[in-house]
Amino acid sequence: MNASVDISMKTDEVLKVELEVFRRQHRDLDEAIIALQERGTSDQLTIRRLKKQKLGLKDRISQIEDRLTPDIIA
Repeated sequence: MNASVDISMKTDEVLKVELEVFRRQHRDLDEAIIALQERGTSDQLTIRRLKKQKLGLKDRISQIEDRLTPDIIA
């Protein structure tokens, strides 16, 4: 099922909870990426996968934020 369809069927309260969960996951991934990079690990594949997951979360966060705060035309 398409993510935008999922969002349209959810209430604002559910979306707010999901938004906080996704933001927390995004922060956790960011911390994990930084830790791997600081450790000097040459595991670039893992870092790349984490960055891809982080980007996916960022997209989901943006979709939810757009749904919760629609554009207002002045």
